[in-house]
Amino acid sequence: MTVDIDKTAGPEDTPPAGPEAIRAIPVRHYGRYFSAAVAIAILVAIIYAFAQGKINWGAIPDYFFDDRIVKGVGQTLLLTVLSMLIGIVGGILLAVMRLSKNPVTSSIAWFYIWFFRGTPVLVQLVVWFNLGLVFEYINLGPIYKDYWSSFMTPLLTALLGLGLNEAAYMAEICRAGLLSVDEGQTEASHALGMSHSKTLRRIVIPQAMRVIVPPTGNEVINMLKTTSLVSVVQFYELFRYAQDIGQTSGAPVEMYFLAAAWYLILTSILSVGQYYIERYYARGSSRTLPDTPLQKIKANMLSLSNRPAAGGGA
Repeated sequence: MTVDIDKTAGPEDTPPAGPEAIRAIPVRHYGRYFSAAVAIAILVAIIYAFAQGKINWGAIPDYFFDDRIVKGVGQTLLLTVLSMLIGIVGGILLAVMRLSKNPVTSSIAWFYIWFFRGTPVLVQLVVWFNLGLVFEYINLGPIYKDYWSSFMTPLLTALLGLGLNEAAYMAEICRAGLLSVDEGQTEASHALGMSHSKTLRRIVIPQAMRVIVPPTGNEVINMLKTTSLVSVVQFYELFRYAQDIGQTSGAPVEMYFLAAAWYLILTSILSVGQYYIERYYARGSSRTLPDTPLQKIKANMLSLSNRPAAGGGA
């Protein structure tokens, strides 16, 4: 009997050969390339159009730190801070009233929010400014009495128009933050004998800040830009000063670009501040806090310094 032996077969204990490595070919996304090319072409066209326009770019650095512009920046920041202070305090009060079980206070808060969110802030500013046509005097009894035009100054008009309008938006933000806190926290604090107001201050509001802070930061940035509307009530801030300089210098468009540059700088600074505030209130909810911009820069510098030099080796 003859037995055919396969001479190509290996020993029985030889493990089988593993699967061959898959040669993956990435899919080409031609749509992405096309959209990127279109976006770059549009950007180049816009830059070319502004470069060819009759714009005196030298006027922008000449007036960038003009005394009137710097004063306007200060007035804009002052108006932003005061208006947001009115809006935050009023928003917290309205949010607590809205969540109250008293139907009168909750209805008043609802009506306030409905009215001020439903009408444009520009219309509210003009109404406050022109109330002197309706009321000749303001009479608060023995406390204060004067002509309405003397009482309602441009600054007060701007603060009322911006602050009261902002309170309606902050009320909804604060209400959402308060509702985000578990009811068990309130019940536990009441079981320990804490009053309702103390529970809000010590338990509810600190936990609600994680929800309240991010949209509040957006509202601050939005308020900074909304201050440009108060020029209609004769209050001088950054945009109004830029307008006046543009009319006297014969470079109105250039001064609008200058104002836009200042707004970008201020909003960028506020955005950095918002980042650090959000990071502070995230300490109780995140296991690891995100790196700050300085920490990221330091980490990148260390990684570059620890990288071995090209061509080096043992």
